[in-house]
Amino acid sequence: MIEIPSDLHPDLVPLAFLLGSWQGAGVAALDGRDGPGSDKCNFGQEVTFSHDGRDFLAYVSHTWQLDEQGEKVRPLETESGFWRIDSERKVEVVMIRDQGVAEVWYGELADQKPQIDLATDAVARTASAPEYSGGKRLYGYVNGDLMWVGERSAPGVPLQPYMSAQLKKAVDLREVAKDLSEREGDLPDDGIAFFK
Repeated sequence: MIEIPSDLHPDLVPLAFLLGSWQGAGVAALDGRDGPGSDKCNFGQEVTFSHDGRDFLAYVSHTWQLDEQGEKVRPLETESGFWRIDSERKVEVVMIRDQGVAEVWYGELADQKPQIDLATDAVARTASAPEYSGGKRLYGYVNGDLMWVGERSAPGVPLQPYMSAQLKKAVDLREVAKDLSEREGDLPDDGIAFFK
């Protein structure tokens, strides 16, 4: 179920499905011996979309490589940015990545479904950043999960898939604790009583 916070800026209501903390896993293409995307790995991801009442969502994503047992091996990428939407459902995103890349993305929220299709409009790189010339991303809210797929291109390398993930909404323990404290008189002293 999609909840719309009472203090959410009215312009952001169409993006409310993104709000919250998300965790999950996916598959990433790494730059391998045979060129970009020739090696693959599983990765874990934590994403947060938050708001402070103004007309944008704040976005932070952390990814890390996973081993065959699902344990963290090493960080892959961190990115952060800001998402906006206008009255015609046009979405704009500015994003910074820890690899030395700054991007401006434009796209659109699909009609009648929570799905956003984005493409880069501008890319700036530091001298030490990997070669990268643009990308596309598709985000969608599917059966309560946030799913996304990304494509990227580099000079001499056409647009190709490089990451995709399925993320589940993370439980905010502060909200659970608050709910429990508000129901204090309704809770049994002995937890076993819940099962009787």
